[in-house]
Amino acid sequence: MICDAHFTPQCFRWDGLMDDLQLQLLAEGYCIIPSVLSSNFVDRLREATDIAIDAMAHDHRQAQQSTGSMVPIYKCETCGELVGHCDMRKALEGLGFSDWRYTSGYIISKPPDSPPLFWHYDWGGWSHPFSYERMPTQVFVMAYLVDTNPGNGCLRVIPRSHIQDHPLHEMMRDAHTEELLLASDLSAVEFQKHSDDVDVAVQAGDLVVGDARLIHGAHANNSDRRRTVVTMWFFPNYGALPEPIQGYVARRFQDEPDDVATWDPRIRKRLYDLRPFYHGNRDPVPFSRERLSRKAFFAKRM
Repeated sequence: MICDAHFTPQCFRWDGLMDDLQLQLLAEGYCIIPSVLSSNFVDRLREATDIAIDAMAHDHRQAQQSTGSMVPIYKCETCGELVGHCDMRKALEGLGFSDWRYTSGYIISKPPDSPPLFWHYDWGGWSHPFSYERMPTQVFVMAYLVDTNPGNGCLRVIPRSHIQDHPLHEMMRDAHTEELLLASDLSAVEFQKHSDDVDVAVQAGDLVVGDARLIHGAHANNSDRRRTVVTMWFFPNYGALPEPIQGYVARRFQDEPDDVATWDPRIRKRLYDLRPFYHGNRDPVPFSRERLSRKAFFAKRM
């Protein structure tokens, strides 16, 4: 099955909803699109991701204590099907953006009794002034395969931190360092609750769309079951982005690995159709996760 046949208003009840969700994404940095994936497809995804997670090497598990796992989507054909799935595509287009481009994705699964995911943001193009504009450059799309809550590791976010300076910006270390991945010091600020944080609890089959600049993390999984999400990275309105950012995106795109050679050709084509290209001659934006305050950034450019 490449697409569910029952993408209907009865399933989504979206009358008047999508405009509100777009406004929330722009203003708060995230939104939840409810009931996008059918229960049958979620079951298939859960079964396929369980196989991929169980196949992880012991060293990978040990190195990803905070995240739980970072299994590339290309290790799971059913996840590849999700990336180009018509229901998800229609949901994303419903937010009012076009020309969506996909770059990468991961199966992120927190096992039972695992620590929190540290506070961080994921955007790496902070050297370009467009990074300080209201419109999102890159978004994460999270498809949760189980119902989530603070007890089993639901997402938590700092609303508006994608476009506003926040004290955590000055306190957080570079994301994905070994110390943070190992969760070796849970007293560190990156793991602490913050007075501004908001829990984002969802139902299986919902999509969470968030700006890559948004400060986010996840609660510890204190339940007796794994909490799995398939996280995908997209660039909306790709053709309208500044050319140096297009060059940055195209350069960082993951080329098709050998693992997908045996996939359904229809899935491979949809992934290919979503890949970003850049044929201009502008130099790409240098990769940088160093976020300066808005005032400091523009003062530096004067």
